[in-house]
Amino acid sequence: MSRLDRYVLALLLATLVWGVTFPILKIATTRLTGVEISALRFLIAAVCMLPFVLRVPRHTWRDGLVLGCLVLVSYVGQAFGLEFISSNRSAFLTSLNVLMVPLLAWGLGARPGWVVLLAAVLACLGIGLMSFDGGAHLLADSTTVLGALAYAAYVLLLSRRAKSHVPHQLATAQMFCMALLGGVWMLADSGLGAVQTLPQRLDAQIVGGLLYLGVVASAGMFFLQAVAQRHVSAEKAAVIYAMEPVFAALFGWLWLSEMLTVRAVIGALIVVFAVVLSEIKPAPKPA
Repeated sequence: MSRLDRYVLALLLATLVWGVTFPILKIATTRLTGVEISALRFLIAAVCMLPFVLRVPRHTWRDGLVLGCLVLVSYVGQAFGLEFISSNRSAFLTSLNVLMVPLLAWGLGARPGWVVLLAAVLACLGIGLMSFDGGAHLLADSTTVLGALAYAAYVLLLSRRAKSHVPHQLATAQMFCMALLGGVWMLADSGLGAVQTLPQRLDAQIVGGLLYLGVVASAGMFFLQAVAQRHVSAEKAAVIYAMEPVFAALFGWLWLSEMLTVRAVIGALIVVFAVVLSEIKPAPKPA
């Protein structure tokens, strides 16, 4: 197995881990707001990264702040949109980042291959079949698309800057910046009174879910991203990340007994095909 194959599998593992977060988030939102969940998961992730914080150089803090801000904007845009539109519509609009990454790369001078572009289009089509259900809302749709654009910029920038940093240091810088900004966001959104009631609103199941979100899905997977995207192009990584809603639907079916329609299964199979297609290397042009 080639080195590139291992890094692709690492990103697939990350999407699988993120897929598990959807049923966990659904359970956690019975007691906590989306903002509180995001702030707490990043705080837990930052605690995990404490042993590395003193060795992070200044240039890594700079890139970590930019990357962390992009991820937070994507979370804010999606969280705000979910107040007005369905989760299915949100998932479809968020998946547009799969197309935005190669388009942004093109605008910055890169020339993604036709295979990756075709895979990105198929991935969006598959997610659309799985999730699109109408119900337009101009402001919510706009903020969700803005969040998708922010995440596309994050994926593109991470692929370009990851090689300049030690992976665990870059992950540490991102986590601390996101924990700080997320805490400020939580105070501004919920207010000090609501934050003080957090201990009363937590139970063993939600605490376990937050630990998974912080330790595994955030600290662990952001480190894995920082390692793998040193060797995987942003365009291909975006297609691989399209597997996240597929895994989310699978775990929702297994864990929460949510229904999977025939259309959703067909959409999921198209996404899987798109990921496989993105691994096909075009034949070299004759000299």
